[in-house]
Amino acid sequence: MDVLVAAAVAVPVFVPFGTAPEVTPFGVLFNLGTVVPLLWRRQAPFAVALVVACFAMGVSLHHRPGQVLQYGALVAIYTLADLGRHRWQRWGFIAALMATIPPGALLIKGNDAGEFMFTLLLPMTAFLLGTLARTARERSEALVERSAQLEREREAEAARAAAEERARIARDMHDVLAHAVSIMVVQAEAGPVVVRTDPDQAERVFEAITDAGRDAMAQLRRMLGVLKEEQDVGVRAPAPTVSALPGLVEHVDRTHVRVRLMVEGAGRDLPANADLAAYRIVQEALTNTVKHAGARTAEVRLRWTDHELEITVTDDGQGHDGSEPGWRRGGDGLIGIRERAASCGGTAQAGPLEGGGFRVLARLPYAAAVTA
Repeated sequence: MDVLVAAAVAVPVFVPFGTAPEVTPFGVLFNLGTVVPLLWRRQAPFAVALVVACFAMGVSLHHRPGQVLQYGALVAIYTLADLGRHRWQRWGFIAALMATIPPGALLIKGNDAGEFMFTLLLPMTAFLLGTLARTARERSEALVERSAQLEREREAEAARAAAEERARIARDMHDVLAHAVSIMVVQAEAGPVVVRTDPDQAERVFEAITDAGRDAMAQLRRMLGVLKEEQDVGVRAPAPTVSALPGLVEHVDRTHVRVRLMVEGAGRDLPANADLAAYRIVQEALTNTVKHAGARTAEVRLRWTDHELEITVTDDGQGHDGSEPGWRRGGDGLIGIRERAASCGGTAQAGPLEGGGFRVLARLPYAAAVTA
C-alpha cells in the first residue's frame, strides 16, 4: 500500500519535469525527497513528516522545477495526524507549520490573499482529515474491545451459572441420598429385631426401605438427567415442592420416628426456588432427626403468614448441649438448610430446645424471587 501511495504521488510530482523551463540536480533531489520517504510513512510517521517538510520547503524555494501542490507533504501530514504515536508530535508539527507558512508565503513568496489562504488551509485540511480518520479508527477499536469484553463477561456469567447449577445439583443429591440412605439404614438395623417379634412391623420396615430406595432412584434420575444433552420426557419430572411434604412426612413416619404435619393459614403460591427450598429444608431436618437425634416423635409445622412461609421442624431427641451453634455442630446438612433459605431471600435458624429436643426454623418470603 505504501509503495502504491508513493507511486501515485510521484506521477503529479514529476509531470512538471516535462514542461519546466529549467531542471536542476537540486530540483530533482528536492522533488525526490518529497516522494521516496513516503515508503516508510507508516513505520515512522513523525520522522517522514519532518523529512518531507524539509524537502518540500526546498522545492518551494528552489522551484526548478516546482510543484503546483505539495502532494508528498499533504500525504505526510495526513499520515502523521492519523498514525502519529504521540500527541505532542502531531500537534507540535501542525503548530510549527502554521507558524512558518504565513511569513514564507507572504514575505518570501509574495502570495496574494487568495494564494495565502490556499497555502494555509490545505495542510490544515489534510491534518483535519487525518485526525478524523484516527478518531474513527479509535472508536472502531473501542467498539471491538467492548464487544470482546462483553463476550468475556458473557462467558464468565455462563461459567458462573453452570457452577451454581452444579452446586445446586450437588445439594439436591446430598439431600436425596442422605434422606434415603438414613431411612434405609435405620430400618435395616431394626429389621432383624422386628422380623422375629412382629412380622407385620417387619413387613412395613421392608416396604419403607423399598419406598426410600425407589424415591431416591427417581429423584436422582431426574437430577442427573439435566446433565445430559438429551432428556427423555419421563426424566423431566417436576422438582418436589411444598405440596409433596405430606408424602415425605408419611414416608418418614414409617420409621421409628412418629412424625406429624401441622399447617396454619391459607397456602400461597411460592416462587419456584422457594418452593423447592421449603421441601429440601424439611427433608434435611427430618433426615437429621432420623440419623442423629435419637428422637421418638417429630413435628413439621407450616405457618402461612401475610408475607412469608414459616417452617418449623422440632423433635424430642437429645439435641446438642448448647455450647456451640447448631450450624457448626450439625455438619453440611444444617449449613445446606441455611444456604437454601438464603438463596431465596429467607433465613434459617437451628439449635437445641430448653428441656431437650432440637428445632429448625426457616422463613421464606413469598416475593423473594420476584424482587431479586
